[in-house]
Amino acid sequence: MEQPETDDHAAGRIAARPRPPAHGARWPLPPGQYPLGMGDGRDGLLRVPAAPPPARDPPGPQGAGREAPAQPASLPLIVMLHGATGDAARALRRIAPIADAALLVLPDSIGRSWDILEGGYGPDIARIEAALDRVLAAWPVDPRRIAVAGFSDGASYALSLALMNGGLFTHCFAFSPGFVAPMRIEGRPRLFVSHGTEDAVLPIDACSRRLVPKLQKAGYPVIYREFAGGHEVPAEIAVTALAFLMAD
Repeated sequence: MEQPETDDHAAGRIAARPRPPAHGARWPLPPGQYPLGMGDGRDGLLRVPAAPPPARDPPGPQGAGREAPAQPASLPLIVMLHGATGDAARALRRIAPIADAALLVLPDSIGRSWDILEGGYGPDIARIEAALDRVLAAWPVDPRRIAVAGFSDGASYALSLALMNGGLFTHCFAFSPGFVAPMRIEGRPRLFVSHGTEDAVLPIDACSRRLVPKLQKAGYPVIYREFAGGHEVPAEIAVTALAFLMAD
């Protein structure tokens, strides 16, 4: 079910936060891909990675190497946002090389693109918050590794969400962004920005080469990677972004 909009949503604020997992709790779903369950119309996907192997008792008379009860590891979480006219399935394909490394939340925008491009923050913020409320209540998410990511318009939206919600998002991956438009500033999330030098959709000189110095001047920790290519997310860029999330 979708969540009603509030003034907080219009200000770009997402109130969802991770909860401590119950001791010994099992994952609520097996590895696989599931509808996000956001109601009628456009929806989204939840992708569950392969589960870690079960812990084993130590060898010897007491444990004898038996499998211990399931103790789920804390999972990194990546919220991945599609580009204009896209959807969750296309967003997932963009980061397929790293899809098994984290719990993925892939919402669909309500319109053709994200709300900031269609009248202002609100509807999609409420939708993302509702999805995260459900996921964070059910899954053992690592609070040190919660990333919002996106491609193209989704990258611009991800950057904006990260800057406004640094109390939730620790990291941001912006793959070929065009702009950033925060309504307010919260925290100092770590930023990863990539852009193709031959991008004909969002040219690099007008976009990331202008954005990144401004973000750095504002005090954000930014890793910036240019690559020889167009409007895309090369596999090696996705892998580098994941390493950035997983670094201590």
